[in-house]
Amino acid sequence: MPEPVLATKLYIPLPRPKAVSRPRLIERLNEGLAMGCKLTLLSAPAGFGKTTLVSEWIAALTPSPLPLGEGPGVRVAWLSLDEGDNDVTCFLTYFVTALQTIAPNIGAGVLGVLQSPQPPQAEAILTTLLNEITTIPDGFILVLDDYHVIDAKPVEHALTFLIEHLTPQMHLVIATREDPSLHLARFRVRGQLTELRAADLRFTPSEAAEFLNQVMGLNLSVEDIAALETRTEGWIAGLHLAALSMQGHQDATSFIKSFTGSHRFVLDYLVEEVLGQQSEGVQSFLLRTSILDRMCGPLCDAVLGSPSASGQKTLEYLEHANLFIIPLDNERHWYRYHHLFADVIRMHLMAERPDQVPALHRRASEWYEHNGLPDNAIRHALAAEDFERAATLIELAVPEMRRNRQGATVTELGWLKALPDELVHFMPVLSVAYAFALFGGGEVGGVEPRLRDAERWLDRTADTAGMVVVDEEEFRRLPGMIALLRAAQALARDDMPEAVKNAQRVLDLAPEDAHLMLGGAASVLGLAAWASGDLESALRMTANGMENVRLAGYISSAIGGAIVLADIQIAQGRLHEAMTTYERALQWATEPGAPVLRGAADMYVGMSALFYEHNDLKAATQDLLISQSLGELSGLPQNPYRWHAAMARMREAQGDLDGALDLLDQAERLYNGAFSPNVRPLATRKIRVWVAQGRLGEALDWAREHGLSVENELSYLREYDHITLARVLIARYKTDRVEGDLHAALGLLARLLQAAEERGGKGSVIEILVLQALAYQAQGDQPRALNSLERALTLAEPEGYVRIFVDEGEAMRLLLEKQSLNREHPLSDYADKLLAAFPQPGAAPKSETPALHQAQRGASVIHQKLAEIEPLSERELEVLKLLRSELGGPEIAQQLIVSLNTLRTHTKNIFNKLGVNNRRAAVRRAEELDLF
Repeated sequence: MPEPVLATKLYIPLPRPKAVSRPRLIERLNEGLAMGCKLTLLSAPAGFGKTTLVSEWIAALTPSPLPLGEGPGVRVAWLSLDEGDNDVTCFLTYFVTALQTIAPNIGAGVLGVLQSPQPPQAEAILTTLLNEITTIPDGFILVLDDYHVIDAKPVEHALTFLIEHLTPQMHLVIATREDPSLHLARFRVRGQLTELRAADLRFTPSEAAEFLNQVMGLNLSVEDIAALETRTEGWIAGLHLAALSMQGHQDATSFIKSFTGSHRFVLDYLVEEVLGQQSEGVQSFLLRTSILDRMCGPLCDAVLGSPSASGQKTLEYLEHANLFIIPLDNERHWYRYHHLFADVIRMHLMAERPDQVPALHRRASEWYEHNGLPDNAIRHALAAEDFERAATLIELAVPEMRRNRQGATVTELGWLKALPDELVHFMPVLSVAYAFALFGGGEVGGVEPRLRDAERWLDRTADTAGMVVVDEEEFRRLPGMIALLRAAQALARDDMPEAVKNAQRVLDLAPEDAHLMLGGAASVLGLAAWASGDLESALRMTANGMENVRLAGYISSAIGGAIVLADIQIAQGRLHEAMTTYERALQWATEPGAPVLRGAADMYVGMSALFYEHNDLKAATQDLLISQSLGELSGLPQNPYRWHAAMARMREAQGDLDGALDLLDQAERLYNGAFSPNVRPLATRKIRVWVAQGRLGEALDWAREHGLSVENELSYLREYDHITLARVLIARYKTDRVEGDLHAALGLLARLLQAAEERGGKGSVIEILVLQALAYQAQGDQPRALNSLERALTLAEPEGYVRIFVDEGEAMRLLLEKQSLNREHPLSDYADKLLAAFPQPGAAPKSETPALHQAQRGASVIHQKLAEIEPLSERELEVLKLLRSELGGPEIAQQLIVSLNTLRTHTKNIFNKLGVNNRRAAVRRAEELDLF
């Protein structure tokens, strides 16, 4: 279930009713918007009025100065950050939720994905989000307040990526006490940054006079105001505290003259004066509630234990008295202290009543627990150093943690690392949860010690005195969970015997209803069997594992299992069954009410490959475009590399071999096998493209460097490499007529054929027979060539293979023509179907390469797609080319010498004609249609 979101973080602070007007700063902010800057930064120490200024500014934004804004004003989203947002998942969750306050449907899929077992990288999430933001018609502002609490690199990297790719509709405002690590110099040079710093934000003498005499109701002379302004250096919080302290003083001049020193000393003195003028009850309330980041009446009552007055009434009094308390919602239910004030009263609490602090945190923890907010409950338990309570709360949260995020987040690891080791040693369930969290977080070195800690309590002969178990059901399942984690570790380091041993132990230990353990173990066994070439066992165990994890509710894991299952079915030549597998998993990912669409993009990539093999290039292209439009967010971790590899195949079919190599290079960089054996290495895929390019010398060098030869002992994991080596040798024979090459290739193919037939790898058998036929044809042995071809056709016909023949080009077409001459042969109709998929003989010289024939067929697909859209005008094509550039909306309009409204009209027409809804999608679609 999703983590609860604290709505008060999203409320926009209301402008103060008697605030000092600051037109000079408002004008600076407006200028930044009008110039199309991406970012506005307000960076200054605490108490310089950053939040107050921004709230005043956005309240005054009528009409909108945003280049793309329309209507009477600008919509604004607000996010007040806290230390919990250093977890990138938490940060992105609140980021999207803030955007939904102005566009309720934005990021609907993102929030679900962030709770999935394996959230994608932040860049993938932000890419999807940016694409959705482009659909918002009007300009808007997103404010990130208190950004100085963020120090996590993943969050900083995510925000940098966001700003680099910010859409014209969106303007980002950051208020912070210290400069963020966001490449500010780069944005400054590009003219994309508006900055306000302490020197800008400090009150001028006239502003200080207005604040002290009109807002705070003092009657100070010009000399007193100047003196106090000089003492505080225009520091707004200092002036505020000074004004509060002076209320009741008869001799203001003497009071002001007594102030000297730096901000820190002035602050200490002023706060003493403010606190000293409050009643004992208010002072006690302020100090004891200073441990809370946010407050409501019931929470304050719980923390105080037996308050003399209701918490809600006290909060309302503090707001009325202007005692540095800020309402977080319009109902005046939730509040927070001014950060500067909170720091100081916490300091006083620690100095004056340190013995009370643990009890205060403990009561806060209990309140949060009873109100269904376990994260806050755990945080306050840790702050109280009530580690036993914190450990209990964490253990109770383990099952949901494992389902949603598998314990691998920064926050959860932080909790576990905050617990004393001597306590965790006595809690076996927590030790195993710790081990899973470390494994998920990549800290594999710490996994085994935690597992051993848990195992010593499972020894029935051991003394269990002192052992603590909160969740008895989890404890009973520990042996199986330990074995499952060890199996996963072994799989990650390619230790298949150890992986199989531990997975089998899980099956022996798991009860019938332990679907997660059963599914995990079966999946490990399936992957190990696949790596060894035992395809039938791999198929059976993978199907079993997929069904069990689905029954356990881990739908994303089940969809990942479907990818493995379909890959195995394809290796067995069961193309129709593979299509059924993809379609079933797609239904899981997209069924009504499904919390996430994770995996849908993967299914379209898989189905595209099957459509390609059946020579339905239109459907293959369409599915790849659908997968791309869904975005990386809707794919599992392996989807980016699989998509690029599939698109590379389409580029080959279009004759764009260089483009195919570029895509394969990208796929290599993105490679994530997700524990699957790498049976079709991308590096070897590139060698096949080299062969098509005639780069045979480089291909042979690659074979030598990788220890490939026709005498190698064969293994399933190198089958694809050895088939590729045979292709290289056949190609060189055709070029250089080296007899030894053809003899070596035929010998290697014979050995490969026997091995593939023994393991039931019909997909490989068909390819090997096709190569055999071509080799015999090159040798001039027509009977053997036709015999091998007939065997290949017999196996391929029931599953509808087409491209495995057509992609071999003219030599295969000639063989098929001879095969089809025998009209009484049962395969003659199938041969005719394959021949129809080739270009007609007169369409190109016979000497042309298969890639050129493929280019013609790829171009045919593009022409078909062009026929389906309404033609773009010359002006629209000109706009489309500029949309492909890095120029923003105002820059494009300026270059075209048109208004922004005219540019929006052209852009809308382009989107409608191309059937897309954002700029990036339009560029991708145009590239597919070769419009550039």
